[in-house]
Amino acid sequence: MSSLEISLPIKSIFERVDAEKATIENLSVPDLKSEMAGDGDLLLLDIRELQERIDLGTIPGAKHVPRGMLEFWADPASPYYRDYFQENRRIVLFCAGGGRSVFGVKALEDMGFTRVAHLEPGFGGWQKADEPLEDVSATSRWVRRDSAED
Repeated sequence: MSSLEISLPIKSIFERVDAEKATIENLSVPDLKSEMAGDGDLLLLDIRELQERIDLGTIPGAKHVPRGMLEFWADPASPYYRDYFQENRRIVLFCAGGGRSVFGVKALEDMGFTRVAHLEPGFGGWQKADEPLEDVSATSRWVRRDSAED
């Protein structure tokens, strides 16, 4: 390394997730079940990749909003806007393990949404709790093909 090069350590993404969790609302599986039972207007967002949903299923009633499109679909001024994003609507996000959804909550809060939380253990926690799953592969036009079919 030359004297002009400076080596900066890469910061752990998991440390950052943990730090951000302390600043947002984190829901347990029982918390989410209670909200789902009590709030008919709850917007539950699965921000995982499409293939994750197809391979593993999703929480019943969840809308798919890929993490990469979240802000674009939530912004009323965007050509990609989805009208189910309403400023005062309760929104709960989840991903596989509760990491991506932390950043999704922060992004929505930065945009001005105030009633936002995430499922802290993620979809994996929902599965481990043996909660109901929606089989996305049964209705999706997208399927995983075996490598022999390629």
